[in-house]
Amino acid sequence: MSREGELSYTEAIQRAEASITRFPLIPVRGIPLMNYIAENWDSIWAFRPDPSDLLIATYPKAGTTWTQEIVDLLLHNGDAEICKRAPTPVRSPFLEICSPPPIPSGLDLLKEMDPPRVIKTHLPFQLVPPAFWENKCKAIYVARNAKDNLVSYYHFDCMNLTQPEPGPWGGYIHKFMRGELAWGSWYDHVKGYWAEKEKRNILYIFYEDMKENPRREVERIMRYLDLSLPDEIISKIVELTSFKNMKDNPMANYSCVPAPVFDQSISPFMRKGEVGDWTNHFTPEQSKMFDEDYEKQMKDVKIPFRTLI
Repeated sequence: MSREGELSYTEAIQRAEASITRFPLIPVRGIPLMNYIAENWDSIWAFRPDPSDLLIATYPKAGTTWTQEIVDLLLHNGDAEICKRAPTPVRSPFLEICSPPPIPSGLDLLKEMDPPRVIKTHLPFQLVPPAFWENKCKAIYVARNAKDNLVSYYHFDCMNLTQPEPGPWGGYIHKFMRGELAWGSWYDHVKGYWAEKEKRNILYIFYEDMKENPRREVERIMRYLDLSLPDEIISKIVELTSFKNMKDNPMANYSCVPAPVFDQSISPFMRKGEVGDWTNHFTPEQSKMFDEDYEKQMKDVKIPFRTLI
């Protein structure tokens, strides 16, 4: 999208500031979603991607923006300037997001783009429009360990003034365990894609693996996309997608979203990006309680999560 497209997106958010509020959650097939998404659900469910489109799916705050940037750079041969053509949500639209006018919805942005498109979603597997699987689209799923994901989501809900008030940390832990946050249960989310990964040819990757060895995971994504880039380009992409470089990149750090929507004085959109930060938030009692509940909720599946690396 052109510079004009980027400006129109940012200006649309600014023009809608007066109508920005913490929107209520409404269940869609049992999954709590922001009311604007719920009200437009039929259009979202009916979306028909091109077979060449790529879906990047995550539970919120699990490495979505990081993966979007890696994919964009891979598709553009590591060209950093091309990848600064517009902010992340314009380059890689958020499928289900809907906001007050004149902010364009994810579907509005996708209509303006020619395939192949890179499409972001936080929808659990069962709510992904079925045409993605009918058309055999490729999909990358990024999963992050529950404790770090919870911490990151808590800070995000504090600064994202469109999602319900998170309340105190101790209560938020229980909301997370009960799946009462936007986009529902982390447990069901990670298990849903895990169960379908072979049948649907989903590349299932872990945030912790990306932090431990980013080059290895960038190469995995490259191969999945049927690309072959020289070593020096891979090295460049790894460097460009380091946490520090992305935090400093205005096209990736969501600084295009004004403070009445994302108040980055409360918490930056890109906060720490670490594995194990949960140890700074959970008390020993909270950790024990969470671990016991985790064992119950995950007893039917063996997904190799790591809470430390």
